[in-house]
Amino acid sequence: MSRQRRLAQAGVILLLCAIVVIGWGLAAFERAVAARIAAFEAPRTGVEVVDRNGALLRAFASDDGRWRLDAGADDVDPRYLAMLLAWEDKRFADHGGVDPRAFLRAAWETLIHRHIVSGGSTLTMQVARMLGRLPTGSLAAKGEQVLVAVALERTLSKAEILSLYLQLAPYGGNLEGIRAASLSFFGKEPKRLTAAEAALLVALPQSPERYRPDRYPDRAKAARDRVLNRMEVLGVLDARETGRAEREAMPAGRRALPMLAAHAAVRLLGEEPERSRIRLTIDKGVQQRLEAYARDKAKTLKKPVSLAILVSDAATGEVLAQVGSPDLFDRGRQGFVDLTRALRSPGSTLKPLIYGLAFERGLAHPESLVDDSPGGFAGYTPQNFDRVFEGVITARRALQLSRNLPAVELLSAVGPARLLHRMKRAGARPELGDRSLPGLAIGLGGLGLTLEDLVRIYGGIANGGVAMPLHVEQDAAVGQGKRILSPQAAWYVTSILAGATTTTKGSPGDVAYKTGTSYGYRDAWTVGYDGKHVVGVWLGRPDGAPVAGLVGQDSAAPVMRDVFARLGPTTRLPGPPPGILASAGGGLPPPMRRVGRAAELTQAGLLPEIVFPPNAAKVEIGLGQGQGADLFLKVRNGRPPFTWYVDGRPVVRDALERQSNWRASEPGFVDIAVVDAAGAAARSQVFVE
Repeated sequence: MSRQRRLAQAGVILLLCAIVVIGWGLAAFERAVAARIAAFEAPRTGVEVVDRNGALLRAFASDDGRWRLDAGADDVDPRYLAMLLAWEDKRFADHGGVDPRAFLRAAWETLIHRHIVSGGSTLTMQVARMLGRLPTGSLAAKGEQVLVAVALERTLSKAEILSLYLQLAPYGGNLEGIRAASLSFFGKEPKRLTAAEAALLVALPQSPERYRPDRYPDRAKAARDRVLNRMEVLGVLDARETGRAEREAMPAGRRALPMLAAHAAVRLLGEEPERSRIRLTIDKGVQQRLEAYARDKAKTLKKPVSLAILVSDAATGEVLAQVGSPDLFDRGRQGFVDLTRALRSPGSTLKPLIYGLAFERGLAHPESLVDDSPGGFAGYTPQNFDRVFEGVITARRALQLSRNLPAVELLSAVGPARLLHRMKRAGARPELGDRSLPGLAIGLGGLGLTLEDLVRIYGGIANGGVAMPLHVEQDAAVGQGKRILSPQAAWYVTSILAGATTTTKGSPGDVAYKTGTSYGYRDAWTVGYDGKHVVGVWLGRPDGAPVAGLVGQDSAAPVMRDVFARLGPTTRLPGPPPGILASAGGGLPPPMRRVGRAAELTQAGLLPEIVFPPNAAKVEIGLGQGQGADLFLKVRNGRPPFTWYVDGRPVVRDALERQSNWRASEPGFVDIAVVDAAGAAARSQVFVE
């Protein structure tokens, strides 16, 4: 065999061996890639709690203790993406995970300069390194990067690979991903970044610990400026933008990630810990303003006195803001306790529902006369909060003054069980303690309710008598609303709580509200509503101990007004529904003119009578000249002393004479009433001019 033939045979054998080796290598490579594809698992991001519009309220760290949030290209500034790709991987859209050109360029530069000038890793290879927590500078690690990068390119789209980079890029400490970094260093989402901010976020992952701006601001600035200058060379930025960006101050340090609606977030996450995203009905702007207000307000309260605020939409039952405590980390006020869900005595806050039930059942009308004088009810002898008794007054005035005796008398007529049933229909969960049956004491706070419960009840009154299910989770299944009062009864109550003087004059204001103080000054309440929002406020000690001088009208009502001021312009309360009985005095049906003990006084013959001005009269007293004038008031029968009321407000007290006078300031209809020493009353409605 000739030499030439032997060489040809050897070449064929070598070629076949090379083919076999290459084939075996390709097969091994494919098996390795397939194994990486099978083993791929997307990294878990921290749980996000977002508001009704998707804005971040609170974030939780991932299982490994790192701040890592879900992110995609739509979540970041387009200029940042342009800088990132220009700096890290210009051919990202074209290669299959490994860029041979980049490898050759990196090898040539290393050979020429005798040290590493630039890396050959693509963005996909960097994602592979981050996923596997692989070291840099190792040939084995580099090989693993290549395998995983190819697996990623075969499994995911370019957008999904970019999203992984945006989630995993290291920024120092326990910060991973652009959203956590932007929130921590700039206090904002990366949707809109300045050129300087974008450049810093591009530079930091190159050496996250070395360039940390909170520890090494000079190094961080130098790294940022290198990116800016490179972007100017590449045409991503112009010279003026670069100059302005280089003058921009560096972040002074790390900020805390958002922690709004903390109590609701923790509770809902505890109920379903596997969720990655929780959507709340809360409005972030409102929540921020009210949490800031609560912290400022708490500084004026002596520890451990705390407060809670709850705001809902009456028409939908959605919670718009929920402040369980002024500061989650304030141990002195037990800030970790969600006080919107703490059981407390509601004081007088249930009286509107009691009156509403009496109005609904035809037992009373806002202009019915009730007796506010000492008395007992089946062994129960309540007292008024101020130990003062008004005698016979209208139901409207009794509720506005929060008189206890008329409320208990009406509850006795309505029935405590019916009151309890309507509370439960509103979604409240009243706690009776060891009592199996409710008694009359529940009308004055003798049971346990939460601030959430009261907002449910008042939301029903505000919504024309229909209580919508109160809910804070956007995606929760919400049932139908349930009627707790007739539309007419609900409007009567609203008219009273808004401060109207008579049914005929309707509602004069934009906000209806009621205060309450529990026994022993333990809890101060105010719940109010306008045509849209329901605002509930509680003040007290988390441990339930008494607080001297803690009264709803003085402590909680100002907070409610401050909350409404932070909600924006109030929405006017609705007008009356059909079926309203806009009458008073003799215009009411006889059984509704006097209720309970007030009717008994009539039967006893102790009836005063207004002689002047007579009912339905038109009295000229010279108001047309633009000055005030006196209207004479005369009464016969009854026992002195007499108290005269005009439009429900006392104008003459303890008059021993049967003639008095009141100075009118403007023309119009006025309601005049007189109450004698026995509590008997008479009324007259006249027009003065």
